[in-house]
Amino acid sequence: MSANSVGIAAILAQLNRVILGKEAQIRLCLACLLARGHLLLEDIPGVGKTTLAHALAKSLGLSFQRVQFTSDLLPADVLGVSIYDRETGSFRFQRGPIFSQLVLADEINRASPKAQSALLEAMEEHQVTLDGQSMPLPEPFFVIATQNPQDQIGTFPLPESQLDRFLMRVQLGYPAAAAERELLNGVDRRELIHSLEAVVSGDDLSRLQRQVQGIHVAPALLDYVQALIAHTRNSASRVVGLSPRAAIGLLRAARAWALIAGREAVIPEHVQQVFAAVVEHRLRHGDGDPAAVARLLEAVPIP
Repeated sequence: MSANSVGIAAILAQLNRVILGKEAQIRLCLACLLARGHLLLEDIPGVGKTTLAHALAKSLGLSFQRVQFTSDLLPADVLGVSIYDRETGSFRFQRGPIFSQLVLADEINRASPKAQSALLEAMEEHQVTLDGQSMPLPEPFFVIATQNPQDQIGTFPLPESQLDRFLMRVQLGYPAAAAERELLNGVDRRELIHSLEAVVSGDDLSRLQRQVQGIHVAPALLDYVQALIAHTRNSASRVVGLSPRAAIGLLRAARAWALIAGREAVIPEHVQQVFAAVVEHRLRHGDGDPAAVARLLEAVPIP
């Protein structure tokens, strides 16, 4: 077994000890981060979204900050603020929580659109611009946002421009009966989080991310990805299909899934495994539901 496989297996094993019975969702989350993407966890409160974000930060050895998004949150609460220093007679910039390697934007859709938009440049450019000065964010840099269903009280739907900044949207769902029984009988998840240690180093993580870019993609596989994207654009049921950014993200995610699977090349099944998580939140007019995405995959033949 290669060093990469050992590191990935150790990460998955540790995460699966914390979040029980959600192996597929955990693989998607890890693939998202290995592909250098940002992750949106959407579900009802209490199913383990915040716990999973904590566990990822611990397992990957990343500096971590949590921002609780509320209706009165200001952009400065996320980015930072300039404070006047009387001793020096100048302003000193107090960095906000965005200057961490992994930032948890908890309940992002409970904040106003102005506060939500404070994340946009940081997520896309990996830098923050304040008072005309650009400040780079640490590397690697990931945003994991949690979101409650939009029918809950006090939520502001994320605009499409911000949804598109997330490579994947993953829903955890309720645990199976056996996993829930183990949760009831087991240790408190918060205590378990405190006991976790990093199973890979920062150098290991950077190497894994570089390996993702080296995963081979055959011309026939590119034909398949393009056919999937074209089908969303040519369907009469959709006003707007998937963008080139979505196509690039789908390929990056498929490469990361192949690396996790121990493969040196992407196969169509890898694209299918990540397809729903990459495209559901980008499709409009109800086409983002699982049944519609499944029909889309069925409509495009595998090369």
